[in-house]
Amino acid sequence: MPIPPPDRHLHIGAIIFPQIDQFDFTGPFEVLSRIPNSTFHIAWKDKSPVRDARGLLLTPESTLAEVPPLDVLLVPGGSGQVPLMEDETVLSFIRTQASHAQFVFSVCTGALTVGAAGLLRGVRCTTHWASFHVLEHFGAIPVNERVVVDGKFVSAAGVSSGIDGALRMAALLRGDRVAQEIQLYMQYAPEPPFHSGTPETAPAEIVATARAAAHDLAETRIAIAKRITKPATGPKSTSSAAAS
Repeated sequence: MPIPPPDRHLHIGAIIFPQIDQFDFTGPFEVLSRIPNSTFHIAWKDKSPVRDARGLLLTPESTLAEVPPLDVLLVPGGSGQVPLMEDETVLSFIRTQASHAQFVFSVCTGALTVGAAGLLRGVRCTTHWASFHVLEHFGAIPVNERVVVDGKFVSAAGVSSGIDGALRMAALLRGDRVAQEIQLYMQYAPEPPFHSGTPETAPAEIVATARAAAHDLAETRIAIAKRITKPATGPKSTSSAAAS
């Protein structure tokens, strides 16, 4: 996909919502808000502050209805993502923006919201390890990588991977040099004290504890995914049959 010309102004936007994982949003925001010649839009259903899963207040500047056509739509995750999978106002917004956006960028379980909007059928993508197995219920092709790019869909795995995905996005939008300049400014050169960032590298007992803690929420997501993707039953109406 060609890089947009540098003189074309870009509109980048994110939805935020109650019980969001704020770093799914603020990590990518730190990168994407620094992209030259761009405007970043922060939106929700209304302009009242929302509280993230750990209590941090975030304030949307626009309602969903006020957001202009976006070049990039960022969809974060978090426990508050669960009701969004059945929220037609949000899903319709995502579908509409995705129809003309150059990229749809999901972080963590934001991929499940994009999937619930019906946009991930046959798309290679990733999400948080605790919900990775939910992707297939939306017809997606799960890929166990930190960042996955498949056409216009860019997905980042859990929480902190949103920074990696955003740097990839910056390169796609303005070239590698701009992305590297942003990375340098941020001094993003992580050296974590432990090698426990994935289920494949963390100690078995740590993984077991984390999976147990995430079990109920993951099961809720699977139940919703099955419910909203269940094929309609019963005879087709005459009008539907005639139109097909």
